[in-house]
Parts: sequence; structure tokens; C-alpha cells
Amino acid sequence: MNCLHHLLGRPKNWLPALLLIVSIAGSLAADEPARLDPAAPRPKPITPPTSEAIDRAITRGIDFLLVRQEKNGAWGSARTTKGYNIFAPAPGSHHAFRAAVTGLGISALIESGDARPEVSASLDRAEAWLFEHLPSVRRADAETLYNVWGHAYAIQALVRMAGRHKDDAEKQQRIKSLIEQQIELLERYECIGGGWCYYDLEAHTKQPGDPSFCFVTATVLVALAEARDLGITIPRRPVDKGMESIRRQRKSDFSYLYGGHHKYRPMYDINRPGGSLGRSQACNLAMYVWHDPKTTLPVMRTWLDRLFAQNLWLDIGRKRPIVHESWMHVSGYFYYYGHYYAALCIEQLDPSERPHYQQHLAHILLERQEKNGSWWDYPMYDYHEQYGTAFAIMSLVDCRPDESEKK
Repeated sequence: MNCLHHLLGRPKNWLPALLLIVSIAGSLAADEPARLDPAAPRPKPITPPTSEAIDRAITRGIDFLLVRQEKNGAWGSARTTKGYNIFAPAPGSHHAFRAAVTGLGISALIESGDARPEVSASLDRAEAWLFEHLPSVRRADAETLYNVWGHAYAIQALVRMAGRHKDDAEKQQRIKSLIEQQIELLERYECIGGGWCYYDLEAHTKQPGDPSFCFVTATVLVALAEARDLGITIPRRPVDKGMESIRRQRKSDFSYLYGGHHKYRPMYDINRPGGSLGRSQACNLAMYVWHDPKTTLPVMRTWLDRLFAQNLWLDIGRKRPIVHESWMHVSGYFYYYGHYYAALCIEQLDPSERPHYQQHLAHILLERQEKNGSWWDYPMYDYHEQYGTAFAIMSLVDCRPDESEKK
């Protein structure tokens, strides 16, 4: 109070200084890219990884995928189990998981740009498997819809395969037809209220009756946007309904409910910012690429800042064998998923803004690569090392200097 009285008693002395401070602060703020919440956490400075370190990590990850590819060309299997496994009715669940993980593996190898003959041969085997087996991937049973992951990540793989085979008219047509079939299947398995989920635990209806999960819907919408950009016609109704389902699960700070079934528990730990770190990146990206007016670049900057500043909320759940057992009820399988969609969010920023975020992302991922070259976050039969590695490779590819400008 004495200090305040002292200042107020001498307005001619303090007013010019205060105006100068406000002016300087304003000019600094004008130079700083806008954010949804300027008071949100910001990451601490790091020593940026070198391009050579990023490239070495990518190559080690690719080498791991080459070693772990199945003889039939796919990635992943149901062979490795543990005392506690996620609900996965056989065989349909594993058909879906294998399609999704193989799609991710194909995308990772293509995006890497690795021109070694053994990489090309691996891709040829994986693509042959996808062409043969993807058309038959379906819902496992009345309760289980893991096939949605297979449809989404296969679409992204097929988009990249179209670029790899741009001079092969026959393969182009085959790829286009398969993408269109996957879109039709996604329409078939869309939730009644819009969006997509992987369980229908109550209604067991032909069209899933359970509420959608925002991150599953976001995964699908991002894949559909890539197909759209390839020139595939995307039906607008499921896109609009999917976006509306995400809006219903979006909070004012752009954290997202885990799913529509949490609508009466918005402040439950998993629905708060620390619990939403892995979902917000995917949801923000999906809404941005489909032109939701409220999802802006300041929103994405804020949540990229949060991801890097508060990474411990995600990291502390990494490798825990039981779903949602960690703080904020985070599951390990959100870790590399969340960082992959963060990499895609970074691509949306102005090129001058990207290096800061690319460096933070690469810094995190390089520290978590395993001795065998893989990355993994949740023990899941024999899929986890393969999908984690594919996500990490694609994320690191986007961390290469100027890489995202080439896309």
C-alpha cells in the first residue's frame, strides 16, 4: 500500500514510465504469434537436435520395421500376449489391428524417402498384403469396431501409395477404388449421432448406437481430408456430422472429452487439459483441415505449447500395461499418437514458426527411441512396437528442416 500511495502521489513521474512499459509490451506481443491463451504453459528452452541425429533415428526406426515385417508383408500379430490384454474378440479385431498397423508402416516407409532397395522391397510386400486383405476388414462383432482404425490408416497409406505409383495407371485406379470402398465402410460404421467409435457396448445395432469418441472421429476426418486432397469425392454428410460430434465434446479451452459418454463429467481428470494432451492435437487438426471457424492457428499454437510444456502427463502413462491407470487417467497408447498429430499440426503453421516446434518434438522423440530402434508406448499383443515406430518415424520426418515445406 505504501508503494502504491507513493506512486499515486507522483503521477508525473510514473505515468511516462508506465506508458513506455505498456508500449514495449505491446510491441513484443505484436511480434509474438497469437495464442488462444497467452497465459498457458510454454515449453522451456532446449538444445535443438541436429539433422544428422534425426536422420540416424529415422534410419534405425526403418531398420526395425524391416526386421519385424511378417513374411506375408504385414506388420503386427496376435502372438505376443500378457496377463492383461485389451478386449479384442478374435479374429476380427486382429484383422483390424493388422490392417491399421500395416497402413501406418507403409506410410512411414514412403514418407521417410529411404531409397534403399530393401525398403522398396518391403513396401512392395506390404502393399501386396494391403491390396489383398484390406477389402475384407469388417466389424469384429456387435460390440467391437476396431476396423475403423484400419479403414482410416489404410486410406492414408493408399494416398501415399498413389504418390509412389503416380506413373502406373492400373495401380492408380486400384488405389482409388480401394479408398472409395474404405470411405463407404466408414459411412456404414458411422455412429447414429455422428462421428466414429470403436465400441458399441449397449445398443449393438447395425449402425453403432454408442456416442462417438472425438479422437476416433478426428483420425477418420484427417484421413478423409487427405483423400479429398488427392481428388477423391468425400460425402459431406458424415463429415459434417463428425465435426458436430467433435464440437459437442469440445470445451472452451479446446480440451476435449474422452467421448460423448463423458458429457456429464466435463471436469473429470481425463477431460481436463492434462488428460486431453494426446487428443487435442488430433481434434484441432481435424477441425482445422475441414475449416471449422473456431479452430484457428492460435488454438494449435497453444496446444503445441501445452504438449511440450506438460509432456509429463502423457509420458507418465507411457508403457503402463493397464489402460487409464496413470495420472489424469491417461493411457499409454496416446503417446506416439498424440505426437504424430502434433507433427501434422506443425505443418499447418507458417514456415517461419515451424522450427521451434519441430525442435521440441524431435528432442522428445529422440530421447525415447529404444535400443532396438523402435518406439513403443503401450504393450499390445505384437502391434505396439510397430505402430509406435511408424508414428515416430513420420513425426521425425516432419522435424527435418524445411521438410514440411515440401508437402
